[in-house]
Amino acid sequence: MKEKAQIMDGEGIRRALTRIAHEIIERNKGVERLLLVGIQTRGVPLAERLAQRIEDIEGEMVPVGVLDISLYRDDLSAIDEQPILNETEMPVSVKGQKVILVDDVLYTGRTVRAALDALVDQGRPESIQLAVLIDRGHRELPIRADFVGKNVPTSRSELVAVRLEETDGEERVVIVEREFNL
Repeated sequence: MKEKAQIMDGEGIRRALTRIAHEIIERNKGVERLLLVGIQTRGVPLAERLAQRIEDIEGEMVPVGVLDISLYRDDLSAIDEQPILNETEMPVSVKGQKVILVDDVLYTGRTVRAALDALVDQGRPESIQLAVLIDRGHRELPIRADFVGKNVPTSRSELVAVRLEETDGEERVVIVEREFNL
């Protein structure tokens, strides 16, 4: 795949997460009963970073859960006969919590739909909100993010690749041209 443009560097990612952390605190009137839940894979380090920023601002640590949506995907059979399963870990019960789902890129909305199903199987939260680093449009489901780092209009022939130190050894967000259209 050919890289077309860099849309965020490490500093841009840091600033976007700091802004999202402030917005989460403001919308939820503090951090009481707040639970950040990262969607595997890159949503997890983003949720951990948001928790750290919220602690820096509020002086209180927000728990972070890890959500594996592999078995909830509507394209499961098209991806792999034997999906690779990761762990779902919740440090507290989701029941009665204000859950912030965290992911790197919002595209069709299908990942978020699967995450909602997986999350509700854990219990009934008070509310569920969505935070994403990048919203690239092209929704196929009526899903929108409550907190967005950056809106990036893209064509369907492009991919948005979020590269994080924890998973990729570098910090940036790039647009790449697909070799083929899905």
